[in-house]
Amino acid sequence: MSGPRVRIAPSPTGYFHVGTARTALFNWLFAHQSEGTFILRIEDTDVERNRDEWRDGIISALNWLGLNFDEGPFYQSELLSDHVAAAEALFANGYLYACECTREQIDERIKGHAKPGYDGYCRDRNVARSELTALRFRVPDEGTTVVHDVIRGEVTFAHDSYEDFIVVKSNGNVLYPLANAVDDRSMTITHIIRGEDLLPTTPKQVLMWEALNHCLGVETVALPRYAHLPMLVNEQRKKLSKRKDPVAVESYRDQGFLPEAFVNYLALLGWSPRGDEEIVPRATLVEQFRLEDVSHSPAFFDVKKLSHMNGEYIRALSLEAFIEAATPWVAPWSSDWRPSDREAPWTREQFDPALFNHVAHLVQERVATLGEIPAMVSFFFLDEVPFDDEAFAKTIANDTGKRVLGLAFDDFATVDWNAAALHESTLRLGETLGLALRKSQAPIRCAVTGTSVGPPLFESMELLGREAVLERLRGALVRADA
Repeated sequence: MSGPRVRIAPSPTGYFHVGTARTALFNWLFAHQSEGTFILRIEDTDVERNRDEWRDGIISALNWLGLNFDEGPFYQSELLSDHVAAAEALFANGYLYACECTREQIDERIKGHAKPGYDGYCRDRNVARSELTALRFRVPDEGTTVVHDVIRGEVTFAHDSYEDFIVVKSNGNVLYPLANAVDDRSMTITHIIRGEDLLPTTPKQVLMWEALNHCLGVETVALPRYAHLPMLVNEQRKKLSKRKDPVAVESYRDQGFLPEAFVNYLALLGWSPRGDEEIVPRATLVEQFRLEDVSHSPAFFDVKKLSHMNGEYIRALSLEAFIEAATPWVAPWSSDWRPSDREAPWTREQFDPALFNHVAHLVQERVATLGEIPAMVSFFFLDEVPFDDEAFAKTIANDTGKRVLGLAFDDFATVDWNAAALHESTLRLGETLGLALRKSQAPIRCAVTGTSVGPPLFESMELLGREAVLERLRGALVRADA
């Protein structure tokens, strides 16, 4: 074997979770750092919850992040015969036993017991197997299982803290702990790198792994090394919630986060490169990553920090690269991919690619995501600029605002049409009214762009042209007087 073999095993039951993406990245970094193999295995055995779009989304998200897998995708549903064979071998050798207890019967029997969970009622009753019986693993009464974890050291689990857990449901479905152990054995996985929420299930897999070594009649398969990554938490330091927190990788792609920025940020969730720099290229991540350096403390998934980092990545792009990256948002009809559920606010006919190329450098310095671009440049392409009501009321719908627009309309009709001259003109008319430049340009910006924020005003007016600017000033004055 040339190097370690690692895998990620997501389930296609929802959007690709940022926690799964972080796990995938750490597996990918470890594999690339140690010249190993990165495998994708999709756990699609939950027929009721699986959906084809979720399965395709896993692969699409990994491709977007640049986390190319060396083997796979393998589908766990296609490996069911191996799982069943393993369960039968464990049953034949006494590691599993049939249990006919219902949940209600168990709950009734354990009322008042100090130890919750299954009470072992069927353990020694030799219950005959039928369509009503499940198969439980016979956990040793005494002793411990020690999990050797690269990140957390040796973690000891007492056997008496585990119930005899179900391995095969009464409907014949082989459950996660055995199915994963069987697949990891057949794929010769050497390292299992996953979230800490799965640490409590690890002793179950270790016990079954050792039992399979004993009863399958094959050469002993060495246990993989485990590494359980720190939990991702939100601002309240609670585990990220699928319902309450923004956890879908696809959503970040649709908002216009750059994959390299996203990968860079994910790498910092529980690990950090050497030195003080946090923005580092992927090659540096691969070179410096070490599993043993990963923290076991919870990692805060900070969307604000991610957005700031993404803005830095955007500003580092060449102008040509920025224009290309912006295409799915400003000209989706020209792109092979477009953000889901998003349309450009203008038509193909209204959009002027040459004009956008001229204004792109003004926008690049001001956006944190590519998805912010359309709102910032829509006034260049829309025939009628929609006004932000709050901005209009604050800057134009008052005597000072109207006086500014009146003076600007008169002066802009004859001033040299370039950014410097427009700046000087606005400065002069502000002085006439006793206003600082910031105050004098605010109503002009709102009249021209419809909002109080956007790219540099005077450069934008130069690109729009005298006629368009004067028409918008006139329209804003008419509205203010209405």
